[in-house]
Amino acid sequence: MSETVSNQTVISLEGTKNGVISVAKIEEPYGSDSATVASIGISLAGDAENPEWKVHIPLKNLDDVIAALQALQ
Repeated sequence: MSETVSNQTVISLEGTKNGVISVAKIEEPYGSDSATVASIGISLAGDAENPEWKVHIPLKNLDDVIAALQALQ
């Protein structure tokens, strides 16, 4: 794969001792010419580089996902 990871942010996961949420931008996550995604990972062990759970959201869907998350508050 030729993916490029940038803009990684790590956030403490509320309710855990060591857990973290990692948010990053990944270009070409599935090989050459694949669309850039926002990657959100959860690691209860605090290992942002190897999360136990991960989701990739295409950047074109990001505004709608953010709006849906904000509506939860």
